[in-house]
Amino acid sequence: QVQLVESGGGLVQPGGSLRLSCAASGRIASTVTMGWYRQASGKERELVAAITRGGSTNYADSVKGRFTISRDNAKNTVYLQMNSQKPEDTAVYYCKAGVVVSTTYLLNDYWGQGTQVTVSS
Repeated sequence: QVQLVESGGGLVQPGGSLRLSCAASGRIASTVTMGWYRQASGKERELVAAITRGGSTNYADSVKGRFTISRDNAKNTVYLQMNSQKPEDTAVYYCKAGVVVSTTYLLNDYWGQGTQVTVSS
């Protein structure tokens, strides 16, 4: 019913920048909180940043001051601007969205397929 498509991952040198995008599509009445998680090899998935529909944000301590989350409600899209990247930012990044489905008006969580970010020289 709802699909999340991520883009923007890749290889970047330490100190560099990448911008991730995640677009939600399908039977959407409204998107609620949207966020980015990451999972490094051998580690558990962790929250990177989240943003409410009204624009309130929450960041992991490890990315504060370096990453910025934003969203376009009209496009049901969330972005993650990643600056001053470090090797420890290397992970698969997943988008998550709370979506009110238009056919049921129930709130469900959906995940994207993940995009690899590698920070290396």
